Amino acid sequence: MECRINKGACRASRLPHHDPTIDMRAAALTLVRSHPQGNDAIVGQQIQLNTSRMQCIGAYLAKPQGTPKGGIVVVQEIFGVNGHMRSVADRFAEHGYTAIAPAFFDHVESGVELGYDRGGYAKGRALAGEISFDLAIADVASAAEAIASAGRIGCVGYCWGGTIAFLAATRLGLPAVSYYGSRNVNFLDEPAKAPLQFHFGEKDTSIPPEAIARHRAALPDADIHTYAAGHAFDREIDSAAYEATSAKLAFERTLAFFDRHLAAG
Repeated sequence: MECRINKGACRASRLPHHDPTIDMRAAALTLVRSHPQGNDAIVGQQIQLNTSRMQCIGAYLAKPQGTPKGGIVVVQEIFGVNGHMRSVADRFAEHGYTAIAPAFFDHVESGVELGYDRGGYAKGRALAGEISFDLAIADVASAAEAIASAGRIGCVGYCWGGTIAFLAATRLGLPAVSYYGSRNVNFLDEPAKAPLQFHFGEKDTSIPPEAIARHRAALPDADIHTYAAGHAFDREIDSAAYEATSAKLAFERTLAFFDRHLAAG
């Protein structure tokens, strides 16, 4: 079975926090996004994943039309698997990959979908603080197993998820792409077990130039790219952060990376 569904009772988490404006903005993006090779719109689904605990967590699954080129675990920012992150998973599915976005925060509170205001940032940081990187990596492994039938599996992550993606390469051996992971510097002593690609904004105050230089020194074989942009420049629905030119180039490089390491051969 492609996606493991925990049919037993799941330990209850806190009641969900949901910001419907995220879904409305993401839906609008879906309407205007063109689909490559004339594919129909991607229709994702919510599934449940077993975890290393006596608990299941949710995940958003998006499948491509036809035979997948591989699978990608999509790791969220601190705002949960909101409409934007589902849109990111859909975008990879549009390009031929089975994509799955685990809802890590379900360990603490079910169905978290936050906006990008002050309250969303505060709530997201608090929730992220309750999820250890060890637990998150175990969830990535579970998600990768769930889509194993897609072929070779990689990982991509953004902000908080950027560091989890980096650790997926060092601890799980998954080819990984890390977008502006400010916590990466705490783990640069871990050797890479799989190819890595990094994307950083040159105007990102949370990741100064010396931090990027440390990545280059510690990981000389990694693809490391910088852009004339700030933090979260790929967050398409957030006009305060999104930088279209940088996001387009970074996504092209990300697709080329996965095509090279997942689809090739």
